[in-house]
Amino acid sequence: MEWEDGKTLGRWEDLSTDILWKIFESFNDVSDLSSAVEKVHCSAVCSAWRSVLCDPHLWHTLDLSMIKHNFIKTKDEPYVYVCSQSDLTLSRVLKVSLSLSHQNITTLIFNLQLYVPDDLLTYTAERCPKLRRLVMPSWNKIKIDGISKAIGCWKHLESLTIGNIEKYQYLTLLQVIYDNCKNFRELKLMGTCDTNSFASAMVRYLPKLEVLSLRCSMLSKDALMVILESLPNLEVLNISHCVVLDETHQPHQPFRIVEELDASIVDKASRLKRFITCMRMPTAMLVREDSCSMCQRTRNDEGIIRWHRYEEGMWKADEVASLAL
Repeated sequence: MEWEDGKTLGRWEDLSTDILWKIFESFNDVSDLSSAVEKVHCSAVCSAWRSVLCDPHLWHTLDLSMIKHNFIKTKDEPYVYVCSQSDLTLSRVLKVSLSLSHQNITTLIFNLQLYVPDDLLTYTAERCPKLRRLVMPSWNKIKIDGISKAIGCWKHLESLTIGNIEKYQYLTLLQVIYDNCKNFRELKLMGTCDTNSFASAMVRYLPKLEVLSLRCSMLSKDALMVILESLPNLEVLNISHCVVLDETHQPHQPFRIVEELDASIVDKASRLKRFITCMRMPTAMLVREDSCSMCQRTRNDEGIIRWHRYEEGMWKADEVASLAL
């Protein structure tokens, strides 16, 4: 095609490879739309663009945190009904991204409000054998067999972020990690850890754990003690905005919320490199966050934050830099 001044309009496929690479790389900084969606759209422009998008350096991270399902809650399992168009969009973006990445993805980030079925999770796991960090979607449509098969593919997994999870799912998950992921060192759990069994399972199956964030969760004082006493490699513990319960209450009385850490907890936490909390404590050696609205939100939601009620993307925050998104 030629303009009136004689200049020729180049074709999309003739755009410089270096320029294309810079454009595609910049998608990782886009905040209003998933970079994966942009890359998938671009891969359909022409074969030249698709070829550039197969560069492994563009696929270290697959970030789907900006994609959410349109759904409604239901009374029966899996307790949500997902719009079929939402399912198709996620499936297409995920499968095209996995094809372009050629098994080079090391970080995979799902939105907590994505309802990924077993077959799609397994499909993804088989095509991400180098995965080191995973941010899990909602558990509603994921079964025990599905997560077991997926974790079995991720031998190099080091870091996991999960939302609220049922006890039987949690125990199976930790056991599968123990059996398959020998370098696992970092866990973020947003939900409940209000019984000794949660903490004991962590001690049993994650003995090499170095970083743990229970931010915005419900946590028993006894479970906190188990974690501090029995995870010898633990270096960083974040209990910011947690509801900590004292289980030494009278029968038929509600649990008492701990407002201040006692000396025994502070003493055990002193061995850590970082102990992050919003609670009052008798020493200044620990990292203490200023009081904020998140503490009240955790209490209002009874230890299981309803993230959809609050500002978009708030669930991504963490005082531990390696866990923040």
